[in-house]
This record gives sequence, C-alpha cells and structure tokens, in this order.
Amino acid sequence: MTPVEAFERVVHCLDRAHATGFKVRAYLTARDTVLTTPAEEIERRAKAGTLKELPGIGDATARLITETFTHEMPPYLAKLEAETQVEVTPEAQVYLDALRGDCHLHSRWSDGGATIESMVRTAIGLGHEYLVLTDHSPRLTVAHGLNRERLEAQLADIELLREQVAPFRILTGMEVDILEDGTLDLDDDLLERLDVVVASVHSKLKMERRQMTERMVRAVASPHVDILGHCTGRLIDRRPPSQFDPDYVFAACAAFGTAVEINSRVERLDPPPELLAIAIEHGCWFTIDSDAHATGQLEWLPHGCRVAADGAVPIERIVNTKTADELLAWVAWVA
Repeated sequence: MTPVEAFERVVHCLDRAHATGFKVRAYLTARDTVLTTPAEEIERRAKAGTLKELPGIGDATARLITETFTHEMPPYLAKLEAETQVEVTPEAQVYLDALRGDCHLHSRWSDGGATIESMVRTAIGLGHEYLVLTDHSPRLTVAHGLNRERLEAQLADIELLREQVAPFRILTGMEVDILEDGTLDLDDDLLERLDVVVASVHSKLKMERRQMTERMVRAVASPHVDILGHCTGRLIDRRPPSQFDPDYVFAACAAFGTAVEINSRVERLDPPPELLAIAIEHGCWFTIDSDAHATGQLEWLPHGCRVAADGAVPIERIVNTKTADELLAWVAWVA
C-alpha cells in the first residue's frame, strides 16, 4: 500500500464514521504533500525520521506514512477499518441486499469531497450496479451548485467516464432546489436531459405549514421530478423538521409517481417514522439513498435500510431495487 492509498483509505474510514472535518482535512493536506513530493524523498525521509519537516505533515500523518513502508497494512488503518464499520441489523440486511444502486450523491462538482470517478470506484467496490450523480442546482451557492454551463460540462465528463467503468452504469441527475413558489431551480430543457431528478427544499425551511404544503405539492407534481429528497429537511438535534400536511404531500407523490426518499445520512434519517407510515398508507414509491458527499458516506445505506425495515416499507415499492434499465423505464412510465 502506498502512502497516498493509505491516506485516501483513512479519509474514507473517517468519512464513514462521520468524523469532524478538521481531522479529515489534516489527512488530505498530508496526502497532497505526498503527491507533490518525489516518492524517493518520501521513502528516504520515512527511514530518516524527517517527514515532519515537510509542510502539512504532523505526528500522526508521519507515522502513517512510515507504517506503509514497514507493514503490509498500517496498524492505524487496520484499527480504523475495524472501528468504523457500519453496523447492519439482520432486518436491514434484507433491504440492503435488495438495493442495486444509489440515487442521491454528490461530487466535488458541488459540495462533495471526492471526484466522480472516486465515488464510482467506491460504489463498484460496494457491489452497486449503478449510481445517480445528483450534484446541487445553481441557487444553492453555498454548495457550489451547477449552472447551465457547468452542468453541461459535467454531462460531457460523465459520458467519457461511462466508457471506462462499464458495465457499471453512471446515471445523470441533479438535486434540484424547490423554490419558494414550488418551481424548480433548473430550466426544463436541462431537466429533460437528466436521467433522474431529486427535488429538495433547502431554503425557507420555517415556511408556514400551508405554504410549505403547496410548495412541495407543486414540485412533486412536476413531470420532471422523480424523487422527493429529505422531505422534512430536519437535522437531528440541530434543526427541527419543516411543517407541512403529509397527507396532501404524500397523496401527490403517489398520484404523480414521485418517490419519497428515505435519506440515510445519520443526521437526517428523513422522513421520521410517523411520516414514513403515512407515505406507506398512500401507496408511495420510495428510494433508500446515501446522500453521500464523500466515498465513505456511500456506506451509510444501512442506516436508511434500518429505517425502512423498522417501518416495514414494502421492498417492491423501493425504486432502487430495480436494475438501471428498470429504473429508467420506471422514470419514463411515471413521467
């Protein structure tokens, strides 16, 4: 294992464990130093104990580099691999085994921490058959959302990458903001070009209940919207859920064939159980998505699978248990 591979795997494990950004950044900074330093110098300094003379290399990162030259598996990385495994209950495992892909994730193009190729390679390693890349739309400037020009450039990049990773499938998509009046933050001609569209509320989350209901219903009724993302917008112990009439919203989802996302992020787990039960009653479709912003977070699907298992979501109503071709056929059918 090279020092760069060790750093990237450490970051993967830290992201999987939802570690703080500071710790992750320290390892990424050290990785970048290694990338820009000749390999011979890194090895020489590791043997001489002078790695910390390089910028961005501290005690922990120097030790990891040294361990790559003295161990087949660096002891720190082995410890981290064991400690950060995501627990999967037997009930959740049934759902996890049924999933074929992930319909909501982000890359460096918006606010993710990894390249599209890194996310793809990780998804392949996890046994996925496909992923839907859903970077943010332009209004979410804090997340470096994609305008028309950048989205078209991304679509061109995806087309090239598809050839390299086949038979794995990369489906195009976007997490589009639901604007205050329920319209979508992307022009119709671009929405039509995407394979899968996730629509989410990211602003004015404290909007009055009736207005929020009307806003969400208008969005899920759009023929371009395939999935309603993290419907309440809650952040557990940090931000309360938005208020809306779930009967109206989920009835609209069922009527217009818009799937309700079960968001697997540990700080979201959205929708909460009481709303999930209402969505089931209305006969909604569902997806179980990671909403990953880093490679390690692609391993968070068991959290959403546990929510689905606890709520007894019918597996046959979960869209990403379908193959890529079946998913695309479903999108075309409900549009």
